[in-house]
Amino acid sequence: MSDEREILTWPMFGTSVREIAQQVVDDGYEPDLVLSIARGGLALGMGLGYALSVKNLSVINVEFYTGVDQRLEMPIVLPPTPDVVDLSGLKVLIADDVADTGRTLEIVQDFCADHVAEARVAVVYEKPQSVVRPAYVWRRTEAWIDFPWSSEAPLRG
Repeated sequence: MSDEREILTWPMFGTSVREIAQQVVDDGYEPDLVLSIARGGLALGMGLGYALSVKNLSVINVEFYTGVDQRLEMPIVLPPTPDVVDLSGLKVLIADDVADTGRTLEIVQDFCADHVAEARVAVVYEKPQSVVRPAYVWRRTEAWIDFPWSSEAPLRG
């Protein structure tokens, strides 16, 4: 991993949310539900919900990263999971902070595949090695990203 870093500030994040939402609007996509991938996609999902007037928000928790450039072998969906009955026939916008390897997004797309009418992905950042090509992307980078919510060490171990 290179030492190069992409620094995202809170003001830049606010801009990214509005610009991603505008991409969705310009594309004519009208999601019924925003499905945020916890933890990184929570702020984006909330912001997109407001910007797109979507009140139906849900969360799916997927663990993959364990540290800086350290991952589990495979992403794991953690309970509780959204009830697939609640997703049935909906147009879903999946929100996450970054499509790095894309494997987290892939597992969420697979979870939705047999239940939703359509699912599209929105991310703040996309990396070239991602196996998933999000429909809506704010920036593309190869660098490690310092997000404003995770750039400092946790207060508790």
